Amino acid sequence: METLLQIKNLKTRFHTEDGTVHAVNGIFYDLKAGEVLGVVGESGCGKSVHALSIMRLIPCPPGDIEAGEVWFAGRDLLKLSESGMRQVRGRDIAMVFQDPMTSLNPVYTVGFQIVEALTLHMQMDTAQARQRAAELLTMVGIPGAKQRLDNYPHQFSGGMRQRAMIAMALSCEPKLLIADEPTTALDVTIQAQIVELVKRLQEELGMAVMWITHDLGVVAELAQTINVMYAGFIIERGDVHDIYKRTRHPYTLGLLGSLPRLDEAPGTKLVSIPGLPPDLIALPKGCPFAARCIYRIDRCIEENPPLMPADGLDHQVACWRWEEIAGRTSS
Repeated sequence: METLLQIKNLKTRFHTEDGTVHAVNGIFYDLKAGEVLGVVGESGCGKSVHALSIMRLIPCPPGDIEAGEVWFAGRDLLKLSESGMRQVRGRDIAMVFQDPMTSLNPVYTVGFQIVEALTLHMQMDTAQARQRAAELLTMVGIPGAKQRLDNYPHQFSGGMRQRAMIAMALSCEPKLLIADEPTTALDVTIQAQIVELVKRLQEELGMAVMWITHDLGVVAELAQTINVMYAGFIIERGDVHDIYKRTRHPYTLGLLGSLPRLDEAPGTKLVSIPGLPPDLIALPKGCPFAARCIYRIDRCIEENPPLMPADGLDHQVACWRWEEIAGRTSS
């Protein structure tokens, strides 16, 4: 498959009264056409900020995309004019945000908001756009779609609002859909429906999907590749099954250990990661996870490891001791 998105040395900062927050710290990766990528990590690790940087939606000030390249379909998005970027947003790359109530404009009908995107990007007239909007709402499982076009967001439940957001995101048949924790505000049964919906639509439409979440269970079901982020760095990257079966970074081990499992004996305690994430205003010189890591050595405190191949080129890890960790964790 051809490479659709290529991130090179992306760095995003926020300049505050307390100092400069190093939110994204020089990340590199490729996303292929039709691939489903899971981006995981705890709150504040840079997952959402890196996605907003791709979309050029970082508020400036205080935010600033300090360095890097974001190549999409042969163009560096960071070098496009604002009008050029508006043509990309919605048309080529669409984004579904965490809270659908704040993403939909409360004073316009749901139909108007979907029709607006179709008339802007797809050159449809209003009648064509309304018909297509009804088809899209039907596609995402909203009953009585034609009548619901004239409803306002407050007349939809949380799950239906998120479905409407997905319909709007898919309206212009984007090459890449970025879903930023789209199920966080929903109950468990609705979460499962939304995940299944995105999975089905991705297979039918063949688009690439970037699913941003802190839920490793969702990623296991949906993604083909995983980026594990910590303190603005990608600390482990690889095939989803490889990451789960042959974990090589202590932080990823901690995340997986905190998941309840059906195959464990009753009474088995979940693992917790001691300590707190580093202050992003004053990042440590060495590995950002070193202060919380039971495997750390002096080199970890002095020198931050780059992403390096582990067990093959497709599995990468930023850890000086990954080979010893592999030996201790192999079953």
